[in-house]
Amino acid sequence: IEAAVFFFSLLDCCMFIFLSVYFIITLFDLECDYINARSCCSKLSKWVIPELIGHTIVTVIMLVSLPWFIFLLNLPVATWNIYWFIMVPSGNRRGFHPTEIHNQGLGFYLLCFFMYLYSMILALIND
Repeated sequence: IEAAVFFFSLLDCCMFIFLSVYFIITLFDLECDYINARSCCSKLSKWVIPELIGHTIVTVIMLVSLPWFIFLLNLPVATWNIYWFIMVPSGNRRGFHPTEIHNQGLGFYLLCFFMYLYSMILALIND
């Protein structure tokens, strides 16, 4: 079951990496003036809730399946994502505002990807 947990986490992390690359491409389009700030925010804002739900699910799965180190690594990021989503001012569109737009998370998700991959392989070898 431990291998299945890490396999699901690995798939979830792959989704976050692709999402981060999409964010980078969209922000590059904004920087080059291919799209305006409002359009960029609307494109990115629709992915805030799926990212929040996905990362929270992985964190809860890590808590239940007891890989404590990985749970403790994911907990601050999940807490920050929840805090960031809850504390959005009422004028912002689900987290992104045209004057405050920025990229985040790619390095963390790349680290998690390799950590989940290593843990899954280790779990499969030990079974």
